[in-house]
Amino acid sequence: MESAIPPTIEIVGFLARGFMKKSKSKKKFKKGSMPQIAIKPTFKIENIVASSELGLELDLYTIAYKLHDVEYEPEQFPGAILKLKDPKTSLLLFKNGKIICAGGKNEKEVTDAIAITMKMLEKYSKITPPKNFKPKFVIQNIVASAALGVELDLYGIASEVPDVEYEPEQFPGAILKFLVPKTSLLLFKNGKIICTGGRSEADVSAALNLAAKLLAPYSSPLPIKKD
Repeated sequence: MESAIPPTIEIVGFLARGFMKKSKSKKKFKKGSMPQIAIKPTFKIENIVASSELGLELDLYTIAYKLHDVEYEPEQFPGAILKLKDPKTSLLLFKNGKIICAGGKNEKEVTDAIAITMKMLEKYSKITPPKNFKPKFVIQNIVASAALGVELDLYGIASEVPDVEYEPEQFPGAILKFLVPKTSLLLFKNGKIICTGGRSEADVSAALNLAAKLLAPYSSPLPIKKD
């Protein structure tokens, strides 16, 4: 591939901003100071990043000239950017026919976006793929948001749980990393989480279930909202 898969830091940062609701309470909860709460995490996929090969040799200059929803500035980046409205996705296109699809909420949206892209770009290829060729894709990263339904003691977690980074002066969330499944989780005081790095829904589910068990001793009921 002509370019490495772009990082999803901007995506994660955008999602995180919606989670950073500061609480007035500064109370810390000590491990074992109250009965553990049964945590049942739920999650929602926000973005799937997938790579694929179309089996085409693309003329990116012509594509950028002919198609309205394409951006191409080769002096800054070797790939063109195609934006689809339905499904709402963005695709990085490279001359060798390799693409990266971002923005899909599920595998069907990724499949549909790649199929639409293939149909749009065939006429601008210098080679023709085999008849009935259907490009496959590989999921490289899933970004999911989750809610534990509890309040977390981030200071306690950072001081006692391995593989946790927490620097509240720089960022209000703590970062918890797992090797299996290989994922990173942004933890917020209000029990909300952003999970990145998973390559399947099963990875996301497994990481969140591990986190729920690990974080239970540092959790407490969410404050009751006053009307």
